Amino acid sequence: MKVYAVIDTNVLVSALLAKRPDSAPVQILDRLFSRDFIPMYNEEIVAEYNEVLRRPKFKFPEEQIAFAVEALLEAGIDSIRVKTDDEVLDPKDIVFYEVAMSRDDSYLVTGNIKHFPAVKKVVTPNELLDILKSLDDE
Repeated sequence: MKVYAVIDTNVLVSALLAKRPDSAPVQILDRLFSRDFIPMYNEEIVAEYNEVLRRPKFKFPEEQIAFAVEALLEAGIDSIRVKTDDEVLDPKDIVFYEVAMSRDDSYLVTGNIKHFPAVKKVVTPNELLDILKSLDDE
């Protein structure tokens, strides 16, 4: 079974800032590189990745940003948005939620779970890791 997931920008930032290689966001990135799930994105999401990851405060090396974004694009699928009336705390985050809503079998992976509706498809990095591990065990 394939798992589809929209990765919120905060998960990428957390992975690139992480001091521990076993942190959940780093493991999500590792599982992405291993192609253990299929990332979903659209033009707006990619633009946010590129803008946020290049903010001077993070000081991420350009090669690291390019590698992470390219990996997402190569492994992932360009997806549509499904308009929703669900409440999202930050209006800029709605695109992540709406892209995740475009497939029944997809998840939105975020470190800011409280910013989104309390639905089963909105998961933390740890929860996605549990989902992937349960599939590994099948």
